[in-house]
Amino acid sequence: MGSSSTGRDELAQDFVAFAVEAGVLRFGEFKTKSGRITPYFFNAGMFDDGAKLGRLSQFYARRIVASGIEFDMLFGPAYKGITLAAGIAIELARLGRNVPYAYNRKEAKNHGEGGTLVGAPVKGRVLIVDDVITDGGAKREARDLIAAAGAQPVGVAIALDRQEKATEAGRDADYSGVQFVESQLGLKVCSIARLSDLLHYLEQQQGGPLGAFHPQVLAYRERYGVG
Repeated sequence: MGSSSTGRDELAQDFVAFAVEAGVLRFGEFKTKSGRITPYFFNAGMFDDGAKLGRLSQFYARRIVASGIEFDMLFGPAYKGITLAAGIAIELARLGRNVPYAYNRKEAKNHGEGGTLVGAPVKGRVLIVDDVITDGGAKREARDLIAAAGAQPVGVAIALDRQEKATEAGRDADYSGVQFVESQLGLKVCSIARLSDLLHYLEQQQGGPLGAFHPQVLAYRERYGVG
């Protein structure tokens, strides 16, 4: 998958620290889309200026290169995936890997070039880039769009793997969104960090204000965790 499940993953730890500093990763009491009350919240929309987006793209590019996933281009699902695809493409080019990218519109244009796909022609092996995977539904849509264009979707790169049970018909499933994407959609997933990395980070903050959230996040993991 993405980061290591055992030991210290330096890239993941640096990313978690960056996400906390940027206000993207916050702690307290939040309600998820599925109705769960979670002690942490990851909002990738808060990577909202050039410096943050540039550094985020660096983390993605480094993880993607390390993942070993073979791909020919990037695809960013609307909406958050659009800026991610552009930023990551820039950073990969800086690392010596210049690849095209494309993204989709939510609604098809009926003028100009028309259609729902924008950017480079979607062809070859395509890596989807997005912020998180919740239940896998959005990634299924992206996979189908790519396949309909005659290309081969091969994987998904995300920022954070929450490592928690997906919901199905309002109930907890016995698999995570990432596991669904890998097993049911056949796409390899790489993540910059996982919930286990977040827990390791909080454990190192014992004695400080963030360390106080470690027991709460651990309890959440024990209740909803998988993977």
